[in-house]
Amino acid sequence: MKVLIADDEPLARERLARLVAELPGYKVLPEMASNGHEALRLVEEQRPDILLLDIRMPGLDGLQTAAKLCEDSESPAVVFCTAHGEYALDAFAVSAVGYLLKPVRSEDLAQALAKAQRPNRMQLASLGRSGNQAENGQARSHISARTRKGIELIPIEDVLYFIADHKYVTLRHVQGEVLLDEPLKSLEEEFGDQFVRIHRNALVARSRIECLQRTSMGHFELCLKDLNEETLTVSRRHVPGVRRLMDRL
Repeated sequence: MKVLIADDEPLARERLARLVAELPGYKVLPEMASNGHEALRLVEEQRPDILLLDIRMPGLDGLQTAAKLCEDSESPAVVFCTAHGEYALDAFAVSAVGYLLKPVRSEDLAQALAKAQRPNRMQLASLGRSGNQAENGQARSHISARTRKGIELIPIEDVLYFIADHKYVTLRHVQGEVLLDEPLKSLEEEFGDQFVRIHRNALVARSRIECLQRTSMGHFELCLKDLNEETLTVSRRHVPGVRRLMDRL
């Protein structure tokens, strides 16, 4: 995978180049950009697979550069590397697939580069707009969450369940969990064909349902694939719906 680096700070470019060079499967292009105009020129000439892009640069900044790249169906995957966390939503509005905060850590960079190879970049253009909601009534293919690493993108097919707890919603996925600042109701409206409500505070991925069991106390619990021994409580109100769904699976 060819990686182009665009940053107006020479030391930042050198550090990123060194970090990328230490990772197998990636090649840093020898010519690097110090502003947006240079980045666009090099993308056109070198056709990199991934662009590591700073946001605050003289002239054409990173967000403007990424917006220009959205016009090209063969544009590289964009991973923003910046010292400023406040541009995250704007970044995903211009098709970014990663958002790393400086100083960039090697392990975070490795994850971002790996993710940059998977999603369809143009499908992610709607992420982060209007409070992280999908546009045109279409469900998102990924959900973005702010974490200590910056912004993480979780493929919707990797989500096991959503559970609401006071102000936040916990998203549990195959590799861990993140907190979302989104209401459970809006998630149900957007992903209702992929998730089922099992409790007033819980949505579960239909494809992950394994079995419904009754405890010795008479309560109902749901077992999910890839969740080891953890079970989720099913309210009596939602048991019939879960049973009908399981009959169709």
